[in-house]
Amino acid sequence: MEGDVGYGGLAISLVLVAVALAISLRLRLRLERELVVSVARGFVQLLIVGVALALVIDPGTPLVWSWLWVAGIVVFAAATVHRRAPAVPRLFWIALVANGATAVVGFAITFGLGIFPIEGRTLVPIAGILVGNAMKSGIVAAERLVEALSEQRAEVEARLALGQPSLQASRPIVRSVLRTALSPQIENTKGLGLVFLPGAMTGLILAGVDPADAVLVQLAIMYLILGGTATTTAITALGAVRRLFTADHRLVALPRSTRDTG
Repeated sequence: MEGDVGYGGLAISLVLVAVALAISLRLRLRLERELVVSVARGFVQLLIVGVALALVIDPGTPLVWSWLWVAGIVVFAAATVHRRAPAVPRLFWIALVANGATAVVGFAITFGLGIFPIEGRTLVPIAGILVGNAMKSGIVAAERLVEALSEQRAEVEARLALGQPSLQASRPIVRSVLRTALSPQIENTKGLGLVFLPGAMTGLILAGVDPADAVLVQLAIMYLILGGTATTTAITALGAVRRLFTADHRLVALPRSTRDTG
């Protein structure tokens, strides 16, 4: 196909990565290692995923393998959220419920209402898009919640001293955290077509699909992502804040930053 990208084209696409490395070196950002690792890791992971997807989307492959892959996506997303905000006790289970709820609701709408057929070629990609985007906002919510409660500890403890229960004392912080975590996805949805052409739409157009059909697919996906992100973020933030107070409404010890916990 005319739009095929070979290994030569892939190598040329690394030019901007080289620019990023140069910027990091010039400004002493110390991100060179992370940039190289991210590029190499992404290359290896996507090659493996490409091979696995070829097997999963084969019409002769039982659908159960696609469902197992979806389950793996949800579990890995939960583990990633927990790793990024280890100060929150038992965050893995909160994130598992949050990302699982997003997958269930998203699938119920996507496949229950017939937007896409239930096939191997749709299950895994839709799960990856939904949970992947929701996970990022969940991470922001968990990290920012720990940092905000630590930074505003005096104010929270003052409200607790006045007799407010922990959920009421932390409510202004939770609201701010939710706004912060959801704002990027809201802005992405606002900027559709004006600021950027999203990945799914771009890929379909490059593959030769009619632009009008590509737009409909992309809009359906973006609306699902927006709702899924809100679901995951709300469950993560509301679940995490409960874990950061003791049963007698005392705020637990917290690091100044999630990075302080390694």
